Parts: sequence; C-alpha cells; structure tokens
Amino acid sequence: MAFISFSNAIMAETAWIWTSPTWPRLNYDLERLAGPLGRARAEGGRLYGMATAIGAHELALVQRDVWSGEAVATAAIEGETFDLASVRSSVARRLGIKPEFVAAIPRNVEGLLDVMESAAADWDSDLTEERLRRWQASLFPAGGSALRSIETGRYRSHGDSMQIVSGPIGREGVHYEAPPSAAVRAEMHNFLDWFNRTRASSLDGILRAGLAHVQFESIHPFEDGNGRIGRAIVDMALAQDARLPARLHCVSAELRRRQVAYYEALNQAQRGTSDVTAWLEWFTNVFADSCQASTALIDEALVRARFWAEHKHVALNARQRKVVNKMLEAGAGRFEGGLTQRKYVNMTGASPATASRDITDLVSKEILVLGDAAGRSTYYNLAIAGWGWPSAE
Repeated sequence: MAFISFSNAIMAETAWIWTSPTWPRLNYDLERLAGPLGRARAEGGRLYGMATAIGAHELALVQRDVWSGEAVATAAIEGETFDLASVRSSVARRLGIKPEFVAAIPRNVEGLLDVMESAAADWDSDLTEERLRRWQASLFPAGGSALRSIETGRYRSHGDSMQIVSGPIGREGVHYEAPPSAAVRAEMHNFLDWFNRTRASSLDGILRAGLAHVQFESIHPFEDGNGRIGRAIVDMALAQDARLPARLHCVSAELRRRQVAYYEALNQAQRGTSDVTAWLEWFTNVFADSCQASTALIDEALVRARFWAEHKHVALNARQRKVVNKMLEAGAGRFEGGLTQRKYVNMTGASPATASRDITDLVSKEILVLGDAAGRSTYYNLAIAGWGWPSAE
C-alpha cells in the first residue's frame, strides 16, 4: 500500500506532470475518447432515465445504498474500515429515511459524510479554498490519526518534499513527488479558477471530473486526506454535469474494486508529459461501469415496487410487512442465510409459535417459498425469481 512521506532526500530526476511546460493545462485526444465517452453518456442516460421510473421512497433507498457504499469505499481506498451499518444509519437520517437502528456514529464517519453531502447537495456553489479546508478538517476531527498528528484545515506548509512511496523501509519506491509546499497556494488558486470557470463551458462534464481528479491529486495540497477530497471533487463535478444533487453513480466503489489499476492509471498520468488521454479513457470507462452498477440497484427498486403492486390486496400484519420489507431492501440474493424462524423472532419480537404461524401464512399467500435446505436448516426466500439466498451446498 502506498503512503505519504516527507523527505529532503535527493532522488533521481523524474519528469512529473507539474514540471511540464504546459502545466496546468492538460492535453488529451478527443477522437480517441469518443468511444468510451459515448458509452459513458449512454450508461449515464440510462441510469438517470430509470431513476425517474421509481417512486420517491424507492429512489431514496437507492441513494442510501449508493451513498453508504461510496463512503465505505472511499475510506477503504485509504486503508480505513467503516462499519456499513453505522454509515447507513447516518445516511438514512440525512435522506429523511427512518434508520434501521440508532447508534452513536464515530466523528470521522460523520465528517466524511459531511464532505460527501456538501459535494453533491451544494453542487451549484463554487468550490473555494475555504470549502476545501473545511472538508479536510472534517476528515480529521481529532487532528490526525492514532499514529500521527497533522495540520488540518490548511494547506501543507512543511519544507520537505511530499512523496507517495511504498515498499520496505530503507528500500521504498517513490511513485510520485508533489509540487513543493511553497507552490501549493498558487497551484490551488489556478486549479480552483479552472474548476469554477469550466463549469459552464463546452468541456464535457465527465472529462472535466477526470481532469479535476488528476490535477488535484497531482497538487496534493494537504498533509492527508487528498484522496478522499479528490474523489469528493469528482462527485461535485458529476453533480454539476447532471445538474442534480442526487447521488446515483458509484465511482468510488468502482475505484475500490480496481484499486491497483486506479493507482497505476493515476501514476502513469502523473509522470512525463501533460497528455492525460490514457487516464481519461480509463476514468470514463470506470464512470460507465459505475452507472451500470447503480442501474442494477434501480432494477431491484423496480422489482420491489412491482412486488408491492402485485400484493397490494394481500392482508399482512405489521410483523409480516416489516420482515418482508427487510428482505426486499436487502436486495437480490443478499438476505444472508434466508429467513429462518429465529430471525423472524429476533426481527419482530414475536414468540416462536407466532413466528411459525406468520411464516406459514406468508408461504400460503405465495410471498415466501421454502429454500433448498430442510430440517434444522430450514429457511425461506421471497417468491421472486433470482432473489433467493443460495443453499450452503
């Protein structure tokens, strides 16, 4: 895993992107990008088109799942582990959905969600130095990690060079060296001016998001948190492109799934010339794949809506409705282990006898079907093709 080092060591001369004569202007081949960009636009259009086909409540559930997954993913890329249930609880509250449970949320989790919410919900506001500094401070409410303290709420100011390195101590390899701290304020002034000015330009919004990410990560203006903030800037750029505050794409989750390739693509873009065509091609394909993943979530939302429409005249008690909703919200094949009598008791507080009667009633009404196992391992799935939990065999 790569980490940040502050060093005054002399290293072999390397042409970093910010040493290019054309920096901060980045070059790319639009003809080469036409194919990937066309696919990305098609997938994005399909995603946002399908979002209009589901109700407000189902859309909010999709946003909850996407936003929660994005928060966990962007933290995981930096080596942090967030509890998904806690994240979902906070996100649900922010979206006006009743959370599954109420628990104390760690301050660093709330801080990251604050940043992500600001990036998407306040997309129509300029990105400013003050806003970025506030974002970075939100990521480190305790002033750093358990291992070291850092400067928060301000650009880096140390005299040593900032290097991204990995490898055993004493034999570290330098992946990238950022501009010196003395140049950061001027570099960020140019970046923010470009970002705010191009919002209403002819520059394609997906390409703009990719350009913003590689430029911000190349400047690396803070001691820590640059990756998470850089991905929040991607979210903001894409929200500006869609002109919607809704978070539907899951770019960070896709970056996490291909993290090694992500680092390699960024690293290659940051070396040598200012031509970032290969990076933009890779990023555009990631965006398209993220739209496909989110479209699958909307497909599930449509299945949930059809399910209730088909069963609107079926009489269910409050316990049954609660359990069925939990199984539907888990998604296709993700209600782990299927529904057992014990789970029903735990979810509803009913007695085992009542749970057994409720489940038998749901089977008779063709809402549940018996799973593959039998005997002590008996479990039930929703009567929806492709939504069953697979057997343990």
